[in-house]
Amino acid sequence: MATPELISPRSPRVAAAKRLARRNFRGKERRFIAEGPQAVREAVEHRSGGEATLTELFTTVEAAERYADIVAAARDAGAKVHYADDEVLAEVSQTVTPQGLVGVCRFLDSPFEDILKARPKLVAVLAHVRDPGNAGTVLRCADAAGADAVVLTDASVDLYNPKSVRASVGSLFHLPVAVGVPVEQAVRGLRDAGVRILAADGAGQDDLDDELDAGTMGGPTAWIFGNEAWGLPEETRALADAVVRVPIHGKAESLNLATAAAVCLYASARAQRTRTPR
Repeated sequence: MATPELISPRSPRVAAAKRLARRNFRGKERRFIAEGPQAVREAVEHRSGGEATLTELFTTVEAAERYADIVAAARDAGAKVHYADDEVLAEVSQTVTPQGLVGVCRFLDSPFEDILKARPKLVAVLAHVRDPGNAGTVLRCADAAGADAVVLTDASVDLYNPKSVRASVGSLFHLPVAVGVPVEQAVRGLRDAGVRILAADGAGQDDLDDELDAGTMGGPTAWIFGNEAWGLPEETRALADAVVRVPIHGKAESLNLATAAAVCLYASARAQRTRTPR
């Protein structure tokens, strides 16, 4: 049985990993934390710019035995594996109950220009989204709906916030994500690439059901999702080709951001799959 090699929470490697909880340090080092077997497994398999995304793995002895395949794959991919005790994992982890695996990963966002060159058919644009959990959940919804990319504008939360990473449940490693793109630039670039721009807003003039019935949802589409509390500002809504509301057929006052995003993205995905070629 292996024995812990990082027995002190004051180890330089532990201190460096712990600092990744802060956005400025993440930006400086271009590294972020991914926790738990699902996220670490995805990180091990992911490569960005020809390099392995996972650079280091902190694991307890118990977790290393339970997830021996992940640890072996991490080592084979060139990641430095650190065996640590529970106290060290608690220092590195950003969760209350660590799952025994904490990975240090390289940034993996894509240039916005690369996303446009790929001629995307379905894109989620997060404009003014400030809650990291919501950002990660929308990314997960986009992945599940088969979207080609996600764009976080410069007014949105940090993609690599630990809560965003956890909420994405590994989807962060599945599809291209561009960050820090001004919303005007995002809209202009996507429109020039032949993508229709729809803004999701509870007060939208157009109804999602009507859009589906009219057969207008089958082409390349980008959905803009706004702030959790106040939605999209007027200047952002004005950039869209249509402002669309999800119909409320029951007595609910509204839908939260992630739920509305899932409905919109799946509506587009279904319309695109069933569109009859002309």
